[in-house]
Amino acid sequence: MTVTHTDPVGYGLNFVDQDDFPLNPYIGQRLTLKWHGEIKCQHCGRASKKSFSQGYCYPCSQRLAQCDLCVMSPERCHYDKGTCREPAWGEEFCMQSHIVYLANSSGIKVGITRPSQLPTRWLDQGAVQALPIMRVASRQLSGFVEVIYKAHLSDKTHWQRMLKSSGEPLDLVALRDDLYPLVQTEIEALQAIHGLNAVMPILDVEPLAINYPVQQYPEKVKSMNLEKTPEVSGVLQGIKGQYLIFDTGVINLRKYTAYDIEVSA
Repeated sequence: MTVTHTDPVGYGLNFVDQDDFPLNPYIGQRLTLKWHGEIKCQHCGRASKKSFSQGYCYPCSQRLAQCDLCVMSPERCHYDKGTCREPAWGEEFCMQSHIVYLANSSGIKVGITRPSQLPTRWLDQGAVQALPIMRVASRQLSGFVEVIYKAHLSDKTHWQRMLKSSGEPLDLVALRDDLYPLVQTEIEALQAIHGLNAVMPILDVEPLAINYPVQQYPEKVKSMNLEKTPEVSGVLQGIKGQYLIFDTGVINLRKYTAYDIEVSA
């Protein structure tokens, strides 16, 4: 889904062959999704029986740098060893400034992203608050910093909990300040190796608050799967993160990137 940081967040379905389909106007109405059984790789267009790395065929998932393990675990970047799958892609997307942030989605968590992906990254996670805390010189460095913070808080979003409520507000600035003494020695060690400008705390930004278009949150979260039930339908009660919330269950649309899906409302 495409997302726009409005109040509430604006959502649309991103189709290959037509303009985005706005979803917010259909909250409160019945919506049907039908998968026709086809998956086409979002990179090469090859038909695939299974989706790998959220929308790729198997050969592309094994060849493309954007599908490598270091994308999910950037501290494992192997560019400097000369083994990057696509060095030009690595230079464009990994050898550039990244942001380490705190987010309140299902509770406090730490995460990383490129500046150009903000606030989209937070909206996709269903965060109700977010605060940048570090600017670093590369994706690998962001992974190193994230690992340091992960010793003290989670880097995961508990999606069931995130979908059950609008979330309790937290004092992210106070949390940032409380965490820093716990990580300071390791952060300074990184700065000693890579330079002060390579790992810089961010202290002059206020937390961002995010409001999602949800009329009613589910008491119990029931996940719907198009591969098991190719047609799902229900009254759309809201949208949060990349999830559609129906009165019949919830569905993570990002999981079905590159699937041939018919939508009717």
